[in-house]
Amino acid sequence: MSEDYLRMYRQTLQLGLIKVIEELFPEEKLKIPYSILDGVYCEFIGSLVSNREVRLIESKLRSWAQQNNTIELMGKEKNIYRYKLGGTLIDAIYPAFKDTSMIKEFNIIPYPPGFILHFEDADDEGSKFILPKKLSATYAETQRWLERLKLDEVKDVNSYIRNGKSLELITTAEALQEKKIADIADRILQEKKTVRMVLISGPSSSGKTTFAQRLSTQLRVNGLKPVPLSLDNFFFNRDNTPKDASGQLDFDVLEALDLPFLNEQIAELIDGQDVEIPVFDFFTGCRAERGHWLHLGPDDILIVEGIHALNPNLLTKINRDNLFKVYISALFLINIDSHNRVPTTEARLIRRIVRDNSFRGTEPEKTLKQWESVRRGETNNIFKFQEEADVMFNSSLIYELNALRLYAEPLLTKIQKQSPYAETVSRLLNLLSFFEPIETDKVLLNSILREFIGGSLYTVN
Repeated sequence: MSEDYLRMYRQTLQLGLIKVIEELFPEEKLKIPYSILDGVYCEFIGSLVSNREVRLIESKLRSWAQQNNTIELMGKEKNIYRYKLGGTLIDAIYPAFKDTSMIKEFNIIPYPPGFILHFEDADDEGSKFILPKKLSATYAETQRWLERLKLDEVKDVNSYIRNGKSLELITTAEALQEKKIADIADRILQEKKTVRMVLISGPSSSGKTTFAQRLSTQLRVNGLKPVPLSLDNFFFNRDNTPKDASGQLDFDVLEALDLPFLNEQIAELIDGQDVEIPVFDFFTGCRAERGHWLHLGPDDILIVEGIHALNPNLLTKINRDNLFKVYISALFLINIDSHNRVPTTEARLIRRIVRDNSFRGTEPEKTLKQWESVRRGETNNIFKFQEEADVMFNSSLIYELNALRLYAEPLLTKIQKQSPYAETVSRLLNLLSFFEPIETDKVLLNSILREFIGGSLYTVN
């Protein structure tokens, strides 16, 4: 099933949800603030949704979907699709199906104070939704913060920019992230008697490299000495690297790492021994003859960043108490309006397009071509282990799409209309058009955003 099909499937269901709630509870205002795995969290602004009400909503939505109702596109004005469902007019930023005949499976799950609309895959009817509690708590925490600042919709952020308050917007967002990073460092300090290794993982373009270096700074403030360790140095030599279904070398799977050797060396380091850490030579595809020696003193702590860092099968011989795991992702939470959220995946893709072009010389079309494979790797190696984390960090910045618009728009508009990615390009440009551009000269030099637009204090690319 293609991403475009799934997006239309989800948009169609959300249109139906909006319609049935308006009919059932005309006095309530529905908000769809964020996604949860293969679903979206929904709530009534200012009131609790009871289990009885959730069952009523699900019954009504199923009835609507099964009757093969027509979804009439009334037109598209600038960046908004206007749909008519019976007597209900609904605005959306993504296209939907023409009727409900394609809607097969879905679930609505109570999750106080609201509920989750779960887009269950029609090909996987036996799947069960397992709520990622830590991830949903991270979303909820960010949502509460945005609501306190009255910055939970794009128009609110745009208003700051138009009123000449860009610096206030930038510094507020950056201060929040610095506070969260300092809180994580403080928690590690509290557990320093047992924690010897910090493991950091997250999907593509989450800002892992900048986060790791900012966390290291805060650890040094706390009197700890962070020691970076790269998992890449534990790759098997190329002759022993696993291959994927097409016969290509697969460096993304956990089995590409020499896990017994990695576990042995980490155990020796934690035990206070001097250890010769290998150095992998990517030119030859083999480990160098000589590595570098490492010793962990009482205040030293290993910092490891990688796609497998949260996988419990990475360090099976190491006591879990010795490990502190951090999940980082760009959990963008500024809504277009109460019904139309900004998907976090889109925000990360825009980050990646800008970074790849600026620092890797990669044309946007090539980045778009790679994105499906990147997403598949995230699903297989990262998302399923996110609840293994001790803490989660939201790397999104409330002003970032306003800033990235200046960089991304010129790149996307160069892609030809006959490109196989033209639909994706149109969708991203449509999304960016909601955001008032903001100049980036005031963005702090240690900002996670600098990892994508350049000018960072750190070596990040």
